[in-house]
Amino acid sequence: MGGQHEHDDRDGREDDHGPRDDHGPRDDHGPRRDETAPERADRELIELLQEVRVALPGVQVLFAFLLGVPFTQRFTELSELDQQLYVSAVITTAAATFLLVAPTAHHRLRFRSGVKEQMLRTANAFTIVGLLLVAYAVSAVSYVVVGMVDGEPVPQLVAAGLGLLAVVTWFVIPVLYGRERTPSAPAPASSSASSSSA
Repeated sequence: MGGQHEHDDRDGREDDHGPRDDHGPRDDHGPRRDETAPERADRELIELLQEVRVALPGVQVLFAFLLGVPFTQRFTELSELDQQLYVSAVITTAAATFLLVAPTAHHRLRFRSGVKEQMLRTANAFTIVGLLLVAYAVSAVSYVVVGMVDGEPVPQLVAAGLGLLAVVTWFVIPVLYGRERTPSAPAPASSSASSSSA
């Protein structure tokens, strides 16, 4: 009886990490996996940092390519508009790099400071803005490169098509997703067997 009473008291009390969600899986906008709010923040921050880690290599490759362009012989042949687009692509790629690296810097500087919810909101905003800048930079540098090979209107069509593709696949489609609940996990076979035997 004492053990049962102790078990009941423990179930009715919040643990050290905050209240748990005991109602099973939820959708992506609510508690899930029987986790506390701090545990959910930990998981979401890890997921965000992993997503940034996927995006960063491509941005770094683009930045390295852009830094080498002025040292090529054909750079002086670019029109004033092309050179301005090139400069804007360099600046936006550098800014995107800073924005995408920022969540890692915030995580290190405020480690165990109890600010993960604020950090998540800020890092999410930085990541979205960084992706917007990457989309612009890719479109701008594509315009410059294609313009060195083909005449108008090919560069404009390529740049506009790539920009539209980035906006639709990165931002429009995610907004159109309908909310749905995560399917509940099936009950363990052992529980079913014990119930039938009882």
